Amino acid sequence: MAARRGTDEMRERVVLGEFGVRNVHTTDFPGNYPGYDDAWDQQRFEEEFRVDVVGEEDGVLEFDMVGIDAAIANAFRRILLAEVPTMAVEKVFVYNNTSIVQDEILAHRLGLIPIRADPRLFEYRNQGDEEGTEIDTLQFQLKIKCSRNPQAAKESSDPNELYFNHKVYSKHMTWVPLGNQTDLFPDADFRPVHDDILIALLRPGQEIDVLMHCVKGIGKDHAKFSPVATASYRLLPDITLLQPVEDEAAETLQKCFSPGVIEIQNIKGKKVARVANARLDTFSREVFRHEGLKNLVRLARVRNHYICLACQKRSAKEDEGQKCWSQVWAEAAWRCADSCLCAVSVESTGILPPDVLVSEAIKILMGKCQRFLNELDSVPME
Repeated sequence: MAARRGTDEMRERVVLGEFGVRNVHTTDFPGNYPGYDDAWDQQRFEEEFRVDVVGEEDGVLEFDMVGIDAAIANAFRRILLAEVPTMAVEKVFVYNNTSIVQDEILAHRLGLIPIRADPRLFEYRNQGDEEGTEIDTLQFQLKIKCSRNPQAAKESSDPNELYFNHKVYSKHMTWVPLGNQTDLFPDADFRPVHDDILIALLRPGQEIDVLMHCVKGIGKDHAKFSPVATASYRLLPDITLLQPVEDEAAETLQKCFSPGVIEIQNIKGKKVARVANARLDTFSREVFRHEGLKNLVRLARVRNHYICLACQKRSAKEDEGQKCWSQVWAEAAWRCADSCLCAVSVESTGILPPDVLVSEAIKILMGKCQRFLNELDSVPME
């Protein structure tokens, strides 16, 4: 029985010790453990894989992906960073710039401003096309000039009182429709995601007059096209108290973890520690600094449980004659990886909601899986 528990721990937990980490590598491949059926089964994968939505706050959806391999979670991360398209400033035509910000620096700053425009409404611009059309380009204008405030007090030294338009913000960028874009997008509100991004500081007589062309692109071409500020994943923490921890030791144990992880209960006049919410912990391993506590706690991570910040929406409908995303994903995974469980953190720049970003990443991953399956089918079998 003890051997069985040790095997289960090796298969299911990544254990954090005082001087190292154990069970890092996946070992549950077919035939490695006698008595365990680790052969791939598509039906079992579809039954065990799940997405648990934990909550939503300030536009960020937190969810867990259970039953997949770390390679799949990492594929999501890489796709979100580099392959989900957005619209960003690509060309800046400078008609007048008398500010202290050089033209090149100004163009760079403008390029990094996230633009609230759904990239699914546009096409990629053809290589070598400098003009752009209404189906592949968004045009913005920034025209502003600083002047003195004649009503300002003479003794004032506050630029906000002395000058008009001395701070150039992203809110000063205005959309200029190209071609028939007014008819194509009658309800459109194309603008920067944030209105308060400071672009430059001006003084009386200085002005900026530029025209910008925004095009559709992906993050692996330039970071300005990346739709996320960060994209990461982590395994679900698992904290186990090996024996009761009471009184002063309980209070010390509580301070070793992030707030909310350890809770102290009053049981029969004694303070007793219990694990309240392990997922809040960052695993600083501070507990190993205390001789009286380090052997009372086991720190581990669930190998196939990933914590994610974003939302995944799946449609119950499928296009006629096409496989649903879970079937394509499962079939590709059967040929290249074993199942596992993991967590991902997705922080959108605001161009698109996190749930839309994850949905688009799923579509891209579906396409990659389908191409992989097509390549396998095209290889002659001997």
